[in-house]
Amino acid sequence: MKNPIITCSVLVFVLCINACKTENSTEKEHGSSTQEGLYFGQKPPGLLPELFAPGLVSIEGRYEFGISFAPNLNEVYFSAKEVDETTVIHYSRLKDKKWSPIKKADFTKGEKDTEMKPFVSLTEDKIYFTAYNAESRNTKIWYVTRTKDSWSSAKKLETPINGDRVFNLNQGKSGDFYYTNIAKRKMFYTPNVNSGFSEVKEMNIEFGIQGFISPSQDYLVVNARNKEEESRKDNDLYVYFKGKDGTWSKPIDLGKEVNSPFSETVPSITPDGKYLFFSRYNEEGGLSNFYWVSTEVIDKVRPKP
Repeated sequence: MKNPIITCSVLVFVLCINACKTENSTEKEHGSSTQEGLYFGQKPPGLLPELFAPGLVSIEGRYEFGISFAPNLNEVYFSAKEVDETTVIHYSRLKDKKWSPIKKADFTKGEKDTEMKPFVSLTEDKIYFTAYNAESRNTKIWYVTRTKDSWSSAKKLETPINGDRVFNLNQGKSGDFYYTNIAKRKMFYTPNVNSGFSEVKEMNIEFGIQGFISPSQDYLVVNARNKEEESRKDNDLYVYFKGKDGTWSKPIDLGKEVNSPFSETVPSITPDGKYLFFSRYNEEGGLSNFYWVSTEVIDKVRPKP
């Protein structure tokens, strides 16, 4: 006859092992805080775009677009949309070398049912984002003020920027705002003068929307319908370089290394200027995932002095 004490001990041991396996599986499925290092411990890409954090940030079966990292790279905010649902902003924080589980932000606490395209300011303790209610589609720029462990109540940005339907606001290190006017399908900017924003100016570029200014404000990446082949209807990424006289260069296609037969949209540059992020709509069903690539691809096409 088996010793009941031994049998009971073995049973407890087996249950503990199974519990650990279940916990590990759950953590892996939902993106646990064991992800370590910058960019969720992902190997930095080179000159060819790589899928970013698959199964954790880039998840099959949903759209992901518009990603922004804090200046010291210890926070990330991005928008994602499940099929047949509204878009929401997700976030995670890096603390003690580990990323927290990814959660929904809900900045407006339900006042707006859609929140998207966040941007963590390089010059202020603020996160800017686009928000609207589905029935009106009256898109405006909102913001929250970041605190040590949370953020303030959301407020609509009170500037001339919000005089129309706008989205996708971002800044360079000078604090100037760049954004897209949806109604006019053009990009605009407003200079930061004495910490104030009063004059809205149209960007003097040939084409492109959903643009992102580099931290140093010496180049601008936009997405636009492919201009090389009339039969194609997908979006590609183009870059403009700023001249010493303040004017912008001709748009330059980022090439086949970055642009594919699928649409590439909503570019962003990391605060350190090292990586270009964008969405590529190559998932089955036309859904999008985040890709990233070294900004060396931009340096390669920069005009020679």
